[in-house]
Amino acid sequence: MTQNFTTRTLDLTTGSREGVFDLTRECARFLQEAAQGRDGLLNVFVPHATAGIAVIETGAGSDEDLLAALKDLLPADDRWRHRHGSPGHGRDHVLPAFVPPHATLPVVAGELALGTWQSVTLVDTNVDNPRRQVRLSFLG
Repeated sequence: MTQNFTTRTLDLTTGSREGVFDLTRECARFLQEAAQGRDGLLNVFVPHATAGIAVIETGAGSDEDLLAALKDLLPADDRWRHRHGSPGHGRDHVLPAFVPPHATLPVVAGELALGTWQSVTLVDTNVDNPRRQVRLSFLG
């Protein structure tokens, strides 16, 4: 079986507030071109030390709940040894240990095989960096 590998980088503006940004449509658009109806794997990777990729429900409060849980778990205060940037920015550098910078997802017949309420999201708590890149790679 011949396998193809295709990759693309998304350039995103996340703004100056913490957020959960839905990437599901961008992933689907990429797969229309890259997968062309084939089965395979989609890898979503954010090459930043202060952001992560999560597969969660969005729009029904789960995205806000995730940010609230991260604030409880990783408060933006002066406890962090990593001390450049905004107050509490050190916690942003710990975030990828809890929300990893990647996800690998199944692709069936050219489409993401997500559950009914699942979305692919970028989780960004770093208010100092409003520009992000996300690399989408398809192997199939």
